[in-house]
Amino acid sequence: MRRWEQGRQRSGYWKLKIISFEPYFDLYLLKYPRGAYIPLHRDPVLGRRHYRVNIVLKKAEAGGEFRCDKALFSWGRIVVFRSDIHPHEVAPVWRGCRYVLSLGVSSGVPSVHEEDWEFSGRRLHS
Repeated sequence: MRRWEQGRQRSGYWKLKIISFEPYFDLYLLKYPRGAYIPLHRDPVLGRRHYRVNIVLKKAEAGGEFRCDKALFSWGRIVVFRSDIHPHEVAPVWRGCRYVLSLGVSSGVPSVHEEDWEFSGRRLHS
């Protein structure tokens, strides 16, 4: 039986794993209730490139905007980005609840260097 789990950053969002075949791909349903956010971060995958496709199924009534300065593609509720090298975050949800379908795909082409594992948490669009 699948269960909602607290998100990795422990910042109020929840994730439901739909399918995973690590390290190649994963698919999650993400839930951001009021007050949830994701701090600025990267998701390095040693020796692999990590791409994410996020599809917003339901926007929050206020807040909850996704921020990434280097999205590869963005159209309406769909964004594609390299989560291993491009810092990204989700602003706090102020009202309502946000739902996102998030697909992660990793390729075997090395891209992450040792220095990429450290990151100072500045905010985008402050």
